[in-house]
Amino acid sequence: MFDIKENLKKLPDSPGVYLHKDKLGQVIYVGKAISLKNRVRQYFQSPANQTPKVRAMVSHIAEFEYITCQTEMEALILECNLIKKYAPKYNVLLRDDKTYPYIKVTLSEDYPRILKTRLIARDGDKYFGPYSDAGAVNQIIDLLNKIYTLKRCSASRFPEGHRPCLNYHIQECLGVCTGQVSREEYREYIDAAVEFLAGHQKKLMDYLTEKMMACSEAMQYEEAAVYRDYITAAKSIGEVQRVTMVNGKDLDVVLPVRAGQTQSVVLFTVRDGKLSGRETFAMQDGADDDYDSLIGGFIKQYYSQWAVVPGEILVQQPLKEAELIQAFLESQGEGRKVRIFVPQRGDKKALLNLAQRDTVEMTKNLEEKLKSGEERNQALVRELESLLGFHKDAYRIESYDISNTNGVDTVGAMVVFQNLKPVRKDYRRFKIKTIEGPNDYGSLQEMLFRRFKRAEAGDPGFKTLPDVILMDGGQGQVTAAEKVLIAMKISIPVLGMAKDDSHRTRALVNGRGDEILLSEHPLLFHYCGTIQEEVHRFAIDYHRSLHNKNSIRSVLDNIHGIGPVKRNALLSHFQTVEDIKNASLEKLMEVPGISEQNAKAILEYFS
Repeated sequence: MFDIKENLKKLPDSPGVYLHKDKLGQVIYVGKAISLKNRVRQYFQSPANQTPKVRAMVSHIAEFEYITCQTEMEALILECNLIKKYAPKYNVLLRDDKTYPYIKVTLSEDYPRILKTRLIARDGDKYFGPYSDAGAVNQIIDLLNKIYTLKRCSASRFPEGHRPCLNYHIQECLGVCTGQVSREEYREYIDAAVEFLAGHQKKLMDYLTEKMMACSEAMQYEEAAVYRDYITAAKSIGEVQRVTMVNGKDLDVVLPVRAGQTQSVVLFTVRDGKLSGRETFAMQDGADDDYDSLIGGFIKQYYSQWAVVPGEILVQQPLKEAELIQAFLESQGEGRKVRIFVPQRGDKKALLNLAQRDTVEMTKNLEEKLKSGEERNQALVRELESLLGFHKDAYRIESYDISNTNGVDTVGAMVVFQNLKPVRKDYRRFKIKTIEGPNDYGSLQEMLFRRFKRAEAGDPGFKTLPDVILMDGGQGQVTAAEKVLIAMKISIPVLGMAKDDSHRTRALVNGRGDEILLSEHPLLFHYCGTIQEEVHRFAIDYHRSLHNKNSIRSVLDNIHGIGPVKRNALLSHFQTVEDIKNASLEKLMEVPGISEQNAKAILEYFS
């Protein structure tokens, strides 16, 4: 058993990173220290001067680990990496970090493409973002592809006789595959798109406005509406020119915003001296959620993802670790100097004041939304209480669905909702193992049995039981679920979400076939519809990924001499079967383990 007192004596007086763990061995906090000996001991001294959250964290610490570093900078970099890896409960975290999309320009390719991605890497490509409005990102990518008629396919080589795709024939692609467009000419279009994404948007915005007005005057209102939506999307992720600075520099303003118990960070971007955008990032509360932890933690996490780091970052209060974070950001970028400071006078002070006034208004709006959300939540709780016959301050709802293709690659999905919101960390996926063919009821029963069996075994990922179960389906699904619960002696109400002919949630159904029409309960109608769409999406996404993986595996396994090891090496190197199909003999032989004979077999198979 880990003896905290004894291990505190062994701590070195050197820089490093420490990891606090709970009794299950899960990392609940990651921190860095100039002196591990002094910093870690502070947690286990008198709690009188500690914040409530620190006291709560300390009560859950069962053991700790530490990693020594040569310098404080090494410790900071390691701390950032470990926070991303473990997402500890008590750290200040950039919430839903992986869900913010980026726009990627594949400059590493001869003929670059513009894509949406949620993963970034040091691969020679250029990334813009992250953006909080995924819909606007999709529209901007669509706009740039259409305006500049860019290549959209992933093919990198075009053998003789290659036939252009539909985009070329409808004049939405320049047709680089035809050989009629030089790399230099194509690069001019890509450079124009990159210029737009970098914040230089006036030229394209003027063009869109001109097109919109022309369509409107010609009474082509549907086409005018398309250009209007493009303009709205461009404003959403780009230039909102509200102030002009004299010196024309690039800089960011980072400010905290708190509404009720939630806290966020607002990022204002200034490009070429113009205030060009505003993004809001929700933050998960941490143990030390003071100003330095919140703003310092955000800056480290946000900019360490290789987003563009400007030369200056304005903050409203001095950061204790400003110099260290500056050095860290400089090491992440291309060596350009970075300065984090509080402006005292001039244009930058005026900009900071403008941003602060904006956040005051934003806080009011957030508080109004929070109040409205709380009122809706209370009303929904009352409806659920009336429906279920028992009271809970926050009902935990689990919903289940099955997805397959004619009984092949059958999977199950479980989603969780609480307080009107999805609890994505509690979502679970199941690959159905014992049921053959298209048997949704049997598959459903297997999934429920495995879910509650894991709960009986004390699995921490399944230990929290729902207050009610909603099945994606009608009386048949409810009856199948109830049989499993009765057999396992579990008492949880089960209801089915029946759909109408338009595939919208129509009613809630119990095992006896009694229906509650949701048209008479607007809040429940919207809530159940959201849950049903989410569980259906989650099930289909898993089924598609599994089905596609199996399809890819079968294609490559048909090639003589290509076994599992070589197949995985090919997929790791080329990412997609299409890229393997288009690769040359020399490119194929660059893959570890692929001989000339293997490469010829691959070319022969795909030809």
